[in-house]
Amino acid sequence: MNKILIYNSGGGLGDSIQLFPLLISLKGHFRKAKFFYLGAHSNHFNGKLKEYSIELETLDLGLKYFGFRWWHWIFAPKKAATKTIGKFDLIIDLQTKFRNSLILKRIPHNLFYSRTFNGFFSSKKIKSYSSNHLENLSLFFEEDVIELEFKVNKLQKHLLLEAKKLLPDSNYVGFSITQGNEYRKKSWSIYKFTALANKITSKNKIPVFFIEKNKVDIIEKIKSQVPTAIFPELNSELACPALVTALSSRLDIAVSIDNGIMHMMALAKIPMIVLFGPTNSEKFAPKNKYTTILDSKKIHKTRDIDSIGVDEVLSLI
Repeated sequence: MNKILIYNSGGGLGDSIQLFPLLISLKGHFRKAKFFYLGAHSNHFNGKLKEYSIELETLDLGLKYFGFRWWHWIFAPKKAATKTIGKFDLIIDLQTKFRNSLILKRIPHNLFYSRTFNGFFSSKKIKSYSSNHLENLSLFFEEDVIELEFKVNKLQKHLLLEAKKLLPDSNYVGFSITQGNEYRKKSWSIYKFTALANKITSKNKIPVFFIEKNKVDIIEKIKSQVPTAIFPELNSELACPALVTALSSRLDIAVSIDNGIMHMMALAKIPMIVLFGPTNSEKFAPKNKYTTILDSKKIHKTRDIDSIGVDEVLSLI
């Protein structure tokens, strides 16, 4: 394999972070291959996530929201031809929409992997497709692709040193409370978060909040209600997702709603309690043994995340 193209239709930071284990494993397996990234949205790996050092060269075909417009079927091969890259040895389709897969397959290639319609578009058939791309690809290649995990100690040294400077002690409990997309309510009440923070303070734990610097009103509200709260990013000139991961490695445990920060924290392999309401916990929750899920749909039969009580979370901490 010399050239491998990865197609990702998801647009959020969390969607990209969830791909880390797969990408690290593939890069470890095909060490001589050059990896290209084609997305319906921006390539976060070379943007906001660049400090994680998972490099994927962007294949820019000049087709906005690639795969989501039927007319892309006409232009995809023409645009690819102008890039003078030639055929890809392998295209890996990480989504399952018929239209997107049909359009993606128009790009010249030798091998094509896709779970769409149980592998209908794949150039090699396997008996069955699971939700685990790595397992499927091992069957596809007829050789084991060893699963590799992201390791915090591989972060840039200055980020790890900054995290230790900002959080030099122990007994920290992290909180991520704000949602990125506002299209549906995923946030637990701020008053429940502050009540929980005060309760863990009485247990000699230190609440640490991960909130963007521009969320001034929220920060001030928390400061007024939780005097012991720490906001480490306010005390640093650095600002990037990789710093959040480095800071998370200093925590004993973290509590988060379904958001991008949840995935940044999960890379640190620390115990986490993640709260879900309207969104799908089986699809979006971090896939590791350190995560405990509180899903209002499962425990209270409602999509209202606020049905989860403070004491339910506290008991897990």
